[in-house]
Amino acid sequence: MNYETWRPIYERVLSDFGFGREADELARDVLAELTRPFELADLDVSGRTVAVAGAGPSLTDADQLARARGADAVFAASTAADDLRDAGIGVDCMVTDLDKNPETARELTAEGVPVAAHAHGDNVPAVREWVPKFDAGSVLPTTQARPVAHVRNFGGFTDGDRAAFLADHLGAAELRFVGWDFDDPAVGEAKAKKLAWAARLLRWLEVRRGEEFEILDGRREGIDVTDFPDA
Repeated sequence: MNYETWRPIYERVLSDFGFGREADELARDVLAELTRPFELADLDVSGRTVAVAGAGPSLTDADQLARARGADAVFAASTAADDLRDAGIGVDCMVTDLDKNPETARELTAEGVPVAAHAHGDNVPAVREWVPKFDAGSVLPTTQARPVAHVRNFGGFTDGDRAAFLADHLGAAELRFVGWDFDDPAVGEAKAKKLAWAARLLRWLEVRRGEEFEILDGRREGIDVTDFPDA
């Protein structure tokens, strides 16, 4: 994802949620100070099927776990990494903004599993506390603002859709979604709004890829991305 392509979408997100660009840029700069360049070749999934695991309650269903187990690689959003590991399914990358289970991220980096650690305006304290505890060679630092130095921006907003955009950037031939629950009644208003944005961004991604994601069946027609770049 080229930042100039992502930028107008990012600006819409900022406006819709009332976030500040300056706070995101500060968080990005803090993350840059605490990390070093990550070798993307270590996470190459070119031509492979990648299961993008969301942290929804359906992830622990037998059919969802079977779909994850059958993929060539698994990118897990946040606490999805815990559920998968509990089920004996290895994780190839964890994508997180450190808001729920940073201990898992620390354990994974110690095992040599890449963790895409994301900095945004609301999580600077977590970045300062946890990133120094990670194995530096396994941290892929990301931002939703303009990328600088070795901090990357692959597109996406929530942990889950950022995992999908990352897999796309890394050459995945097919994206297989498991554990995604857009209509989870247990989530609050703010989370529901973020999930709506995730669905919109995944619709944009499938248009860009020329691929249809099963999780958007039944809602695809109601998501308009015609004014998104390259859609």
